[in-house]
Amino acid sequence: MKGFFGISRFRSWAAIAVISGLLLSLGSASTRAFETDQYNLSPEPLGDIGDEVSTHVEQKMRTAIAKLNGEIERRERCLAERTPGCRSVEILTKQLAELRSEEALAEMVFRALGSGSITRSDLGDWLRSHAFAANNPRYKPSLDESIFRLNLTDYLSQSATVRLWGVEFGIDKLEHFFQQGWTYHEIAKRARSRGRSEAEANRAAIKWGRVSENTFYGLIVSGVYSNADLFANYAGMKFYAGLTRPIKIGSGTRAATLRLENGLWAFDAALLRENVLKPFITDHLNEALNPSAFRLTLVRSVRREVRRHGCPDWRERFSDFTRESIEKQTNSLKTWDGEDYGHTQRSRIVTLADTCFDKEKGDARVVTRTSPY
Repeated sequence: MKGFFGISRFRSWAAIAVISGLLLSLGSASTRAFETDQYNLSPEPLGDIGDEVSTHVEQKMRTAIAKLNGEIERRERCLAERTPGCRSVEILTKQLAELRSEEALAEMVFRALGSGSITRSDLGDWLRSHAFAANNPRYKPSLDESIFRLNLTDYLSQSATVRLWGVEFGIDKLEHFFQQGWTYHEIAKRARSRGRSEAEANRAAIKWGRVSENTFYGLIVSGVYSNADLFANYAGMKFYAGLTRPIKIGSGTRAATLRLENGLWAFDAALLRENVLKPFITDHLNEALNPSAFRLTLVRSVRREVRRHGCPDWRERFSDFTRESIEKQTNSLKTWDGEDYGHTQRSRIVTLADTCFDKEKGDARVVTRTSPY
C-alpha cells in the first residue's frame, strides 16, 4: 500500500531476511554508516553544530510544508473556479481532506528528512560533507585507535561523532531518528487502527526495533546491538507524532509543531523559537554512555581497545570520572525520564564502568558533565 505521495510502506517482517542478505552482499564500501564510537574522544573539542543542523532541518521542513500547502491551494482554486481539467468536486474534496490529514503531513516531512535508501541517507550525506561554521565539527578515530580496529568492515562504514547542544553521538543516530523513527510511527499507527492502545502501539514499534537491531541494523550486519539506535528510533517516532499532536517529553508536554490555519499548515512560532529538534537530543544517543552489546567475535577486541585508548582519555578529561558516577549515568539512560524506549540488557555489553575500573574500586562522586568537554 502507498501513501498519498506514493511512498511504499514497510509492511512485511519477512523482508527482514531479504534486507539483511542484501546489506551483507553490498559490502562495507557501499553500505551506509551503521555504527559509531564515542568511547574514543576527539583530541580537540568538537565544534557544536546543533544550531546549524536545526536550521537545516527547519528549512527542509518549511520546503516540504510549502509544497503540501501548494497542493492544497491548487485544489481549492479548482473548487472555486472550476477550471477545465480539474477533477470532480467529490474527488477534490476527498483530496483536500487527505492533504490536511496528519498522515499527509508526516509523510511529507519524512520525505524531506528521511529520504534515501537502505544504503544511504540524504541527511547523513549532508552531515558528512557540509562545511559547518564550527571548527572540528566531526571526529572519527584512526583505524589504530578505533574499537573496530580488528573489523575493517565496521570501521569503513563507521559514522563520525558530532556534537549537538553539548551531546556527542554518531551521525547515524539522526538517520535512525528520521528514517527508522518513521517506521516506528507507521507501525504504531497501524496498531492503533486495529484497536490497540497508545502503550500497546508503542510496544509494537519497540518490538520491531529490537528485531531490526538483532538483524539488518545490528548484529547480523555489524555485530553490534545498539541501545542508542533504539532510543533514536523511538525519539523519531515521537517527533513524527508531535507534528500535529502534543507529546510528553520528560516531565513536560510539548505543543504540536504544526497546525491548520485557514486550511493551510502553519508552524507554531513559539515552538520554533524553542527549537524543533533540540528536545530530542540527549545522552541516550551516546554509545559510550548508553552502551551497546557486541557479537562474541567482537566483544573482546572492543574491550581491549576501549581500555587501551578510551579509558585513559576519559580519566584525563574528567576529574570526576569514577566507576560509581559513570554507572549511575548509564543506568539513568535505560529509560527516557521513566519512559520505556526499548533498552535491552544483554550479555556482552561494553560499559565504561566495567571496562575502565576494577569492580572493587571507585567512589560515590557523581559525573556532573554529560559530554566530554
